[in-house]
Amino acid sequence: MNQKYEKLLVNDKEIYLVGTAHVSNISAQQVKEVIEEVNPDCIAIELDQKRYDSILNPKQYKNQDILSIIKEKKVGLLFITIILSSFQKRVAKSLDATSGGEMLQAITMSEIKNIPLSLVDRNVNITLKRIWAKHSFFAKMKLIASLFTSVFEEESISEEEIEQLKQSDMLETALNDIGKQFPIVKTVLVDERDQYLAMKIKQSEGKKIVAVVGAAHQPGIKRYIYEEYDLTQLESIPKKSWISKALGWLIPISILAILAISFHADTSIGVKQLFTWTLYNGTLSAFGVLLAKGHILSILFAFIMAPITSLSPLLAAGWFAGISEAYLRKPQVKDFESLSEDVNSFKGFYNNKVTHILLVVIMANIFSTVATFLGGSELIKTLLNLK
Repeated sequence: MNQKYEKLLVNDKEIYLVGTAHVSNISAQQVKEVIEEVNPDCIAIELDQKRYDSILNPKQYKNQDILSIIKEKKVGLLFITIILSSFQKRVAKSLDATSGGEMLQAITMSEIKNIPLSLVDRNVNITLKRIWAKHSFFAKMKLIASLFTSVFEEESISEEEIEQLKQSDMLETALNDIGKQFPIVKTVLVDERDQYLAMKIKQSEGKKIVAVVGAAHQPGIKRYIYEEYDLTQLESIPKKSWISKALGWLIPISILAILAISFHADTSIGVKQLFTWTLYNGTLSAFGVLLAKGHILSILFAFIMAPITSLSPLLAAGWFAGISEAYLRKPQVKDFESLSEDVNSFKGFYNNKVTHILLVVIMANIFSTVATFLGGSELIKTLLNLK
């Protein structure tokens, strides 16, 4: 076996599988040498259209519309994307390498040699949405907390670890711990994508294909490339079950029913119940925005809207607080350009207007959810004590 690549014969195609570390300069040189040696009909790279555009235009974040992100419910996706991107760039800096350098090298070689380029990875938003959809609410909170705390870890990378990273895939390293806590993340991020990559690589045009992928995907691709998989299924977003949808409406309907019964029994008790509900939801959601250092008007918006939005699974207090924050403290170009650096420190995370707004949305929603359970339990206690 050639140390630079593994040659696979699939049907009538020759596939030269190049496993790389996404943050190694050596990998970029390796890609160049393999393409020159093989002179393929097609170059397949482990990128989707979004990440391909990101490599060609690293400052694309500055074109993001933060208001649209909030309105389209993509705050969680952007949050996770920023953290993963920051981690990769931090490792690249430790290795004195360029993040994604081997992919850029493959793109450059395809242009120089006029070789067709095939983007064979699954859309990153689909991958993140599948991860999100497959976790319960509490698992999502645990995942966010884990990602958030990992951002501020100050552990330095030893020389030995640097050498290991040069021989492996950044993703493989990142998933060593998270895969144990969140096995679904590894399944969707690695195993499913191995199947997807394998299918897309062998569907690429030409008889001779050089496929540039992360080292963590190499074993899986070799295993799955001789099988057939339904790409439509791998590209679908799991829909909520009718039970999940029913539960989403059950809590607000139950709260409204408790309030109605309380008013029917005694108007003063009904008013007290309504006050309790408003106090719990408004205060805790506003407190979440306060912890995120939100503007006073955003705190007020959270207080006013939380008691209302908690009565509908279609609304969220964080959206209103986040939109308010985005209008009052609109991100500037410099905030988008410094994202990857700012998220590596607690101070930077809070001061960067982009991550600050995301934090306002997330904190308002988390505390509003907690308030729904606490406030709801208080309403039930009062109702049960009615004579």
